[in-house]
Amino acid sequence: MPKLIGPPRIKAAWGMSRLLDPGARVLAMALDREGVRLPRLRSAHVARRGVVFGLLGVVPLVVVTLSISGHSDREQFLAVFSLLGFLGALFLMVGAGFWWLSKEDIRRLRDWGTITTQAASVTVIGPVFVRSGLCLLVTGAAAFGLYHLVDAASYGSWLYG
Repeated sequence: MPKLIGPPRIKAAWGMSRLLDPGARVLAMALDREGVRLPRLRSAHVARRGVVFGLLGVVPLVVVTLSISGHSDREQFLAVFSLLGFLGALFLMVGAGFWWLSKEDIRRLRDWGTITTQAASVTVIGPVFVRSGLCLLVTGAAAFGLYHLVDAASYGSWLYG
């Protein structure tokens, strides 16, 4: 049986659910022998979360863009904001490099306390950079696309400003 972590009421709830339903899911995360939470991070899950965060960041971008009244001010805001895509690509490359360096030992940010050497910090920083890079890349790409929509809008339309 895996070692359970978390508040006592979660552990108690897990025990009670096991008594009532032996096939119940584990409510708390298990630890491996080094104290790292299981299961380890997977690249698809980290990438999916980064893209979702980026898509959620597009909503405030559109709201702020539509609240800017001048056409040239709106275009300038979107042009500057679309530069975040380049920063996101840089973060993504750095994160992928850290991910490759740490091989199979990919840890969550909450596992920072299990790191024993300075070189082992890439096991935590890799996923952080990948997730942040994808978030910035998606938001920057949306700003770039919105810039071209605003630029092509006809005079007097609500998108023109």
